[in-house]
Amino acid sequence: MREKKWYRGPDFVFLKMRSGLLFYSDAARCRAGIGKEDIMKNFEKYTKQYFLPPVRCMDWAEKDSVTKAPVWCSVDLRDGNQALIEPMSLEQKVEFFKLLLRVGFKEIEVGFPAASDTEYTFLRTLIDEKLIPDDVTIQVLTQAREHIIRKTFEAIKGAKNVIVHVYNSTSVAQREQVFKKDKAQILKIAVEGAKLLKQLTDEAGAKYRFEYSPESFTGTEPEYALEVCNAVLDVWQPTADRKAVINIPATVENAMPHVFAQQCEYISKNLRYRENVLLSLHPHNDRGCGVATTEMGLLAGADRVEGTLFGNGERTGNADIVTIGMNMFSQGVDPELDFSFMPEICAKYTEYTKMEISPRQPYAGALVFAAFSGSHQDAIAKGMQWRKEHKMPHWNVPYLPIDPQDVGREYQTDVIRINSQSGKGGVGYILQENYGLNLPAKFKEAMGYAAKGVSDRTHKELKPAEVYRVFLDEFVENRRAFDIPECHFKQIPEGITATVTIERNGVRETSVADGNGRLDAVTNALKKYFGIEFTLTTYEQRALSEKSDSKALSFVGLEKDGKFYWGAGVDEDIIQSSINALVAALNNYLA
Repeated sequence: MREKKWYRGPDFVFLKMRSGLLFYSDAARCRAGIGKEDIMKNFEKYTKQYFLPPVRCMDWAEKDSVTKAPVWCSVDLRDGNQALIEPMSLEQKVEFFKLLLRVGFKEIEVGFPAASDTEYTFLRTLIDEKLIPDDVTIQVLTQAREHIIRKTFEAIKGAKNVIVHVYNSTSVAQREQVFKKDKAQILKIAVEGAKLLKQLTDEAGAKYRFEYSPESFTGTEPEYALEVCNAVLDVWQPTADRKAVINIPATVENAMPHVFAQQCEYISKNLRYRENVLLSLHPHNDRGCGVATTEMGLLAGADRVEGTLFGNGERTGNADIVTIGMNMFSQGVDPELDFSFMPEICAKYTEYTKMEISPRQPYAGALVFAAFSGSHQDAIAKGMQWRKEHKMPHWNVPYLPIDPQDVGREYQTDVIRINSQSGKGGVGYILQENYGLNLPAKFKEAMGYAAKGVSDRTHKELKPAEVYRVFLDEFVENRRAFDIPECHFKQIPEGITATVTIERNGVRETSVADGNGRLDAVTNALKKYFGIEFTLTTYEQRALSEKSDSKALSFVGLEKDGKFYWGAGVDEDIIQSSINALVAALNNYLA
């Protein structure tokens, strides 16, 4: 940061640097005369807001992967919905609920029924219209306040499988600033709420399950959070056939993921009734580490995860269940969720929530499997060919962490994408997979440059059909200089005589020459007519398909003065296809 110069105006200050301007538009601070030192040292007002456990908890660090799926609970319809600028309508929430069932969720938090009439009505719609499958548990959220808990129990009447999720804040900041209560008073709120849940459940003759969250857990002393959770469990007395859920939320993510893992392991090791308790995680994403926090928490002993599709949630969002589940999938672990129809999931999610999915969203974004770089495309194409040739049982293709087809994507349209950055490997792959054109290695290079040139001039990506059109225009149908409408052959002792009719600028002329074969004779006739010399360096033929009636595909390469010119020809007749290729190649030289 050399050569700094500060400028102050009535409503702004800015720092002039060699690399450009850093602009600060804070009128109040400028008028107060606050200078550069204050602005550049704002970081000094921040400090750690988390607490490590009182003992070392690092067993999780010895593990290298998650080995089984947790119990998943979607909170899209509650946490995700309350984070939307325009919350979902009743109809949209019902359709979203059906989508979550299709994905495979067995636990779904459907809302905060005491919060509003809309939330209450949605829950009653699910129950009254019998939209909840028998093997699915709905979850409802309530604060640890008596009138809210009672309203919540009114809302769940008639539901078969329910988790009533009660919470209160336990963090230092909430205790001191919001509730102005000490630890004993906060613990009492949690215990009284737990008692009321048990009482109302007994009165209803139901077997509702219970969940407790010490909200703002990450800002709470772990030993105090543990004390509160154990006090709640002492009220509920969970059993093997009616397990309780203790949910530790990273309400505000305020530390690196390994800190949360230590906190989680401490809780897991010290919870009472541990064998009858599901330790649940509810990470938010304020530091952008929601996925990592969840994965480390699972290594640290958690049994359950609350999150949302694509991480939608308050502020920077919740744990992204799609990413977490697909991370497991990519390591050979069954996530027990079905993302095989990912494009449809994305479309419905966007329709219901009006939230856009980033094109770089892991596993789900429109471009996450797309390779534009020529070297990447070449490696992918070779990797795919290797898999085919060696019949590989496990996936290991360069640049593709999973098989795109496993999430409903196609190689031809979603993986190899052609633009001005692409190369021969990608272009060749597109033509082979979509049109059965297996180009010779050197031909691929010329085709790659041709496709890149078109993309560069038009400033756009080329779809497979457009790539094929470039192939036709440049190497098959190219007749800019001349054409051969007729060609006749005669067998002679020395080989073949070719009588070639050449059409050029609307005028037809004939050239006759001998050769050791038909293509050689035509080549000599063209050399004679145009008065040029060139070398036929490449001549390959292959069928367009494996059927007996398939057309012949010929490739011809010419070399002149150290440069190469290519052409391709297609015809039912092998000789005619080779002549067509020769004509296209010579046109590329003459043009």
